[in-house]
Amino acid sequence: MTYPIPGKTPKYVSADEAVSVVKSNDHIYVHSAPSTPTDLVKALCRHIDAKDLNGIKASHIILSGEIPWTDPKYASRIRSNCLFICGTMRKSVNAGLADYTPIFLQDIIKVYDDKVIPLDVSLVTVSPPDEHGYCSLGMNIDCTSAAVRNSKKIIAAINPTQPKTFGDSLIHISQFDAICKSDVPITELPKSTPTPEEESISKFIAENLIDDYATLQMGIGSIPDTVLALLKNHKELGVHSEMISSGVVDLINKNVITNSRKSIDQGKILTSFAFGNREFYDLCDNNPLFVFASSAYTNNYDTIVAQSRMTAINSAIEIDLTGQVVSDTIGKSFYSGFGGQVDFITAAAQSTDGKGKAILALPSRTAKGESKIVPYIKEGAGVVSTRAHVHYVVTEFGIADLFGKPLRTRAYELIQIAHPDDREKLEKAAFERIKAVPSRD
Repeated sequence: MTYPIPGKTPKYVSADEAVSVVKSNDHIYVHSAPSTPTDLVKALCRHIDAKDLNGIKASHIILSGEIPWTDPKYASRIRSNCLFICGTMRKSVNAGLADYTPIFLQDIIKVYDDKVIPLDVSLVTVSPPDEHGYCSLGMNIDCTSAAVRNSKKIIAAINPTQPKTFGDSLIHISQFDAICKSDVPITELPKSTPTPEEESISKFIAENLIDDYATLQMGIGSIPDTVLALLKNHKELGVHSEMISSGVVDLINKNVITNSRKSIDQGKILTSFAFGNREFYDLCDNNPLFVFASSAYTNNYDTIVAQSRMTAINSAIEIDLTGQVVSDTIGKSFYSGFGGQVDFITAAAQSTDGKGKAILALPSRTAKGESKIVPYIKEGAGVVSTRAHVHYVVTEFGIADLFGKPLRTRAYELIQIAHPDDREKLEKAAFERIKAVPSRD
């Protein structure tokens, strides 16, 4: 998408005029997370109403801001296919008004490249063009670079708050079929306040499982940011992750994250998308320290296993006593998605240097006081990471190492990090399930 198309220079139009190319039954892609093109999304719904359009299919991962088609009145007009479920779309998915496709983040690129989802129109938010006419897809490359590459038409909102980023993010303005100006700031991620349980989990991880010179992969939320805040005395850390957030800023400023010990992409923070606050976006803007790549690269097995001391930290919703991990559902309710969890914990555990670590973190109990370590996963829940994938599991009560352990030892390890008030019940349930007393050896 970086080559200029001779003789093609799109003119600025209104958002309503830009989306007027969308027709009934079109497949559209929507740029994700902070890059969600709010003006274009709202204009699209006005266009649908005005032209009485129907049967439009929208595919995307995380969406932020107001998405008008979550209103049930649009049910027959436009339907989302969530390749990862976000808070904005969760209610619609569970009401049957939107679809959910379970898929690894790296495989979404194949979905577009192989035309499993054929794209007619992509809606994106880009940085203003430079003197050579190049814009940037900014904070979200993930599957977006593949989507625009395979889309018949590309509609762009030129937004001065979208950072210019390096890597697989550049696109020439002549590649767009319509452009409009947007002054809606890209979405910021509110700072989360960790619970006491999350602080304890983070301390266990930071003090026991992250080595100096490690290469880190972390997700989104309180635990990743709290872990990062506890790494100020570590040395020469690197980052290779499907996503990054504001927690890296302080460690960069303190020269803790240097990327100097990475075995590939040395000296660079490598990610596919980012979501944080304005200070973080400003640091990423026009900064070659950050390289944004397709998730087909960031989440590729061969890329991850080659990293030095690859340490992957991911979250879980529930884990049973045999080690099955639920991450995308809460019982029968669909909650999030596969994302890159399996990509990273599989590869980190098999890292070439033999020093990688695969870590899953979760509080011992839900907000309602129910144990997240259970004899059986809830009815309707889906396994994201299998028993064979799981190595380290961390709660506020400690660290369980399940690798190479038989079921009765796994049960013992997990019961030791369960809430103390749940342990006796779990021991009895473990005996009923595996017909043996949980034991250390």
